[in-house]
Amino acid sequence: MLWIEKYRPTGFSEILGQPRVVSHVRSFAKAGTVPHLLLTGPHGTGKSVSMECLASTLFGEFPGPNITVIQVSDLFSLGKKYLEEQERYAHIYQKDQSLLVNFKNIARWYASIRPLDAEFRMMVFEGASSLTREAQSALRRIMERYSRTCRFVLISTHTSGIIPAISSRCLPFFFAPLDSDVITGHLCHVLEMEGFSVGDVSGDDLDLIVQASDGDMRKAMVLLQTMVESGTSFDLLRCSQTEAGQVAHAAFCAMVRGEMDSAVQRVEKLMIEYGLSSGEVVRHIRAAARIEYNDPRIADALGDTDYILGHCNNEYVQLNALVSRIFNEVFS
Repeated sequence: MLWIEKYRPTGFSEILGQPRVVSHVRSFAKAGTVPHLLLTGPHGTGKSVSMECLASTLFGEFPGPNITVIQVSDLFSLGKKYLEEQERYAHIYQKDQSLLVNFKNIARWYASIRPLDAEFRMMVFEGASSLTREAQSALRRIMERYSRTCRFVLISTHTSGIIPAISSRCLPFFFAPLDSDVITGHLCHVLEMEGFSVGDVSGDDLDLIVQASDGDMRKAMVLLQTMVESGTSFDLLRCSQTEAGQVAHAAFCAMVRGEMDSAVQRVEKLMIEYGLSSGEVVRHIRAAARIEYNDPRIADALGDTDYILGHCNNEYVQLNALVSRIFNEVFS
């Protein structure tokens, strides 16, 4: 069994590294009232599990009937094919209608369901930044119409994809990347629960896993289980390398060869095809630089760009400027 499922938190007290957010969400559960919520933060920081704990506390014996989770990223990336394969949407899906119309019908259907032994039910949109502007505009009207008996929760890794008309109706919470000490302590606890002693895994290996996870508890757990079960054949770099990380590495290789157009295309690909925010792109570039191009001039360029991105209007221009600066100062 996967450790990420075996040790998935089942209560607020088991959610690590987010004391302030958990305190607010726990108070909502205690008071029995919840506003619309916008939960943002990196992967593996506790966003989804917080909503599960909130639902189980609010609805007691009936969390299932009173909460609907829609995987927005799957819906809008796979389109009608996704709807055709999901039995839960069979009674709503209309083949002759567009994806947007079907999304509106699904959202209205579940929002209009009467709560079971509760004042309201919850609709959770996972990967909410994948919603198109038209879909978000439609969702805004649905939120207005059904807000008395339904609470809407949007979960996303970044807020840049959420229109102001939606974000202004939600109470925002940010789930920060987990501290290294928090991840290390939990990994040691899991090892003990699985019958391993802390000495079975060297401190250097744990440190490497924590650094590779970059504040993502789920990723750290997967890497730990892979290392323990694979033994000496474990290659941390190969296992922890994501597809987006490979694209960032390829961008550096293009800069080394002097192929600026190729480097820019790869960086823009991370935002256009992979749906990453500009801040996430900078983090992937930083991770790639730390592995093979650990140069202080690159660190300065990344730091300046990260600051400018918080005050700019065009993220693509700033990322292109970053690529140009790294090439001219380091590889030219």
